[in-house]
Amino acid sequence: MPRFKLIVEYAGTRYSGWQIQQNARTVQGEIDRAVREVTGRKDFELYGSGRTDAGVHALGQVAHLDVATGLAPEMIRRRINDELPADINILSATVVPHRFHARHDAVARRYLYQIATRRTAFAKPFVWWVKEPLHLERMRDTARHFVGLHDFGAFAVADRSNEDASTRVLLEGLEFVVDGDLVLVAIEGSHFLWRMVRRLVGVLVAVGRGEMDSEAAVALLGARSELPAKLTAPASGLFLERVYYKGDARHTPLRAATPVRSEIRG
Repeated sequence: MPRFKLIVEYAGTRYSGWQIQQNARTVQGEIDRAVREVTGRKDFELYGSGRTDAGVHALGQVAHLDVATGLAPEMIRRRINDELPADINILSATVVPHRFHARHDAVARRYLYQIATRRTAFAKPFVWWVKEPLHLERMRDTARHFVGLHDFGAFAVADRSNEDASTRVLLEGLEFVVDGDLVLVAIEGSHFLWRMVRRLVGVLVAVGRGEMDSEAAVALLGARSELPAKLTAPASGLFLERVYYKGDARHTPLRAATPVRSEIRG
């Protein structure tokens, strides 16, 4: 039985996240249904590199698929896409060794968050429009303190199924890029806790708005505070941009997923 490595892009607006759930429409559920249609099989495994929450998007989610089929990788990619809704797309399908595991072999992940600095008629499902001016240098200065190995417990939803799980995360990069009327936030790390990225962005935006000083934001590391939960950024602006495996090029250039042109005034 071959193992296929799938790279998947999706707009998460209409879905309750990646992972299959009862009585909810999910991205994995849609791909699972499409594989059944294409192969006629029920005995297969589809495993993603990690969960994304309801409303969160992906530019490069990775999954592995074990299914008995005589179809070539490109043919299975095309046929699965034919069965998928327009907001989910398999970008590539390649045969990989059975020792490859989409989740366990991942060495890092990078998330992209898009903040719009103006109202946009077209990109609303893919941005967080922040109306107030943002002090980007203050946000950058604060962000530097979060890079490294820290306890991000205040930025995460507690995992009640595994209360002994560590909340320490190695954050390898956190950068800001201005692209037209977007502020792009790239967050790269070994792994991420549930809601951590959105809460981190929310805290940094509060700093940029002048609602919180840098010292108070940094003091949340290792703390037990409800404040980051109250500042959680909307799911609409978040993308799982890239999953890295051994040998992949790291710290690749940052680009907008849905560019927003600077205002045309005439």
